[in-house]
Amino acid sequence: MSLLNEYIQKEQQLKQLQEDLQRLEGDQRLKSELEFKSKLEALMNEFGKRPADVVALLDPAADQRGSKPASSNAGRRKRRLKIYKNPHTGEVIETRGGNHKGLRSWKDEHGDETVESWLVRMED
Repeated sequence: MSLLNEYIQKEQQLKQLQEDLQRLEGDQRLKSELEFKSKLEALMNEFGKRPADVVALLDPAADQRGSKPASSNAGRRKRRLKIYKNPHTGEVIETRGGNHKGLRSWKDEHGDETVESWLVRMED
């Protein structure tokens, strides 16, 4: 697409978005919702409340239904450590994932099932 065509297309999109925005600004429902939001924020500021406080007050069961807070879950849990020992060479590989270079080469050479049978132990 030429630069001129792209410019013309973007200009048309801008005009369409401006028309949509003007239509929304004239909608009474939007005005009502914006007024409600403004008054609610003023009330929250007056009483020193956060949005989460208001939700907990109005719907106590929402905390049980909702997701866990981010602070309690610091991230994904670690994968279990798998320790493999090659019976032919005595070499040991410790890995938490399946993309270990040495393990992948063993599986290519001996097959997945065979290498999985070399699993010595798993640790958390």
